[in-house]
This record gives sequence, structure tokens and C-alpha cells, in this order.
Amino acid sequence: MALMRFPFRFLLRRACLTMFLTFAFAPGARAAEIEIVTSFSILADLARQIGGERVSVHSLIGPGQDAHAHEPRPSDARRIRNAGLVILNGLGFDDWLPRLVHASGYRGTLVVASNGIRPLAMHNHGHIHHDSPRHVDPHAWQDVANVRIYADNIAAALIAVDPVGAETYRTNATRYRAALDELDADIRAAIARLPQERRRVVSAHDAFGYFARAYGMTFLAPVGAAGHSAPGARDVARLIEQLRNEKIPAVFLETVVDSRLIERIRAESGAAMGGTLYSDALSPAEGPAPTYLAMMRHNLDTLMAALAVR
Repeated sequence: MALMRFPFRFLLRRACLTMFLTFAFAPGARAAEIEIVTSFSILADLARQIGGERVSVHSLIGPGQDAHAHEPRPSDARRIRNAGLVILNGLGFDDWLPRLVHASGYRGTLVVASNGIRPLAMHNHGHIHHDSPRHVDPHAWQDVANVRIYADNIAAALIAVDPVGAETYRTNATRYRAALDELDADIRAAIARLPQERRRVVSAHDAFGYFARAYGMTFLAPVGAAGHSAPGARDVARLIEQLRNEKIPAVFLETVVDSRLIERIRAESGAAMGGTLYSDALSPAEGPAPTYLAMMRHNLDTLMAALAVR
């Protein structure tokens, strides 16, 4: 019988093809992770919830860090340049990010997670603040209904960038929307149990306007929504007087805001200290608010513990 002889290059190509097919279709094999960069920690959590194991997420502003005080670093630009997707909040919260994206040379997709929400004018003590480029409150995630829109925007962007993973992203988004619906219903049920006179509180900065609009509460604050507008002595005195006259039951600290001013307001007004709320950043993994869902439930529990009638 004649012996068939195959060129070495043919055998090498065949071996490489066999190896490729083995790894490509082996159980558990999947595409390389999509690198996602977000401006701050809440968006990073949403991207992980929707992206699942198909994504790797980095937040430029980490858990527990104040987004209002962020100064972009050269390393931020390098990370953006290599990203597959970049996500920002919009509404004036992270306006530095589009400029950084442009400077980095990034040519991929830039997603504004808040696109499609109904924005809220930035108010504090009845006056519109003009310290945001767009004069709107950027803290839209404090209304759970808005986060449904965030999740849909992120899912749509991921499907466009990675069509192969479309079913995964749709499944994850459906699961996450169900969790958001449950959270929203729980918040509404809890706030409904509070008498109207127990639904007025003071927080460290004006970050809860969307929560107030959605769930029927009033939040007063000495510092504007942009987080860097220092209040005047007259504004602070007026707020203290309002707490006394209206018998506002509690004031609340925030994790990313200096506590000294709110401590002074509490001491001079006689209001109770209600606890600490998370507004602009999640906690580290070991804290009480490592995800958006956990953050909102922590805030609800903190509010109810201070305001519920015993």
C-alpha cells in the first residue's frame, strides 16, 4: 500500500484548527470579556448586573469616593483608551468624562445612562441652583424608576457592542428589572406608612430630590446638588429655624459629605440624628451598600428607623 505523505505545513494548520475548535466549543468557553469603564461606582454596579460574566468593569471613581471632588488622572485616560464601552451618568454630574474620552483618543461607544429620564430642576430652599452646567439635579438614580431606564440603556449599548451576548444581556436586564420593581414597591409601601408630618427631613446635601418626588417626601439640605456650593450663614440659620418651627424629626449624615455642618444644624435645632445615607457612591464590598439595590434598601431602613412612629 502506498504511504500518503502530507506536507508539514498542512499538518501544522490541521493541528491548530483542531485546537481552536476544541477550545471554542468546549464546555464553559466564552468570548473575551468586554472592558467597561464607568464614571462612578453606582454605574459600575449596574454594568456588572447587566453584563454578567461577559464584562469586566472599572469605575474611575471608586466606592466611598466623592464624585464631586474627582480630578481625572493620566491613568484614567489610558484605561478609557483601551475600553470597549464607556458609561457616564450625564445631567452635569460627570461632565469631565466626555472631555477625558476625547483627550484619550477613544473611538468606541460613549453611553449616557440617564438618557430618557425626566430631569428635575436643581432646587434648595426654594431657589434654583445654577452651579450645574445644565441646571438640573443629576442624582436621577435616587428614583428606582429611573434606574430601569439606566439598565435598558446599558443593555442596549452592550447588545450593540457585543451582539453574540444579546440573549445574556436581555436575560440579565429582565431579571434586574424585576428586582427593581420589587424594590420600588417596598419603598412605596414603607413611606406610605409614615404620617405626613414625619416625611420631612434634612440631609447633608441636596441629593434626594428624585427620591422625594417619586415617594412623597421632602428633603431639605444646606448644600446644593452639585456638592460644592458652600451655604452662607444666613441660609444655615434659616434652615435651623425651619427645623425648629416645623418640628422636623431628624437630620441625616451622608457618606461623601463632611459631617461637621450637619452636626451643627442638629445640635442647634434639637432634631434627632437619623443615621447615615448613601447618596453618590456605594460602600466598599464589606460595607452595607456594595450594590445599588443594597444601597437603596440601606437608605430606606435608615429612614424608617428614624421616622417610623413607635
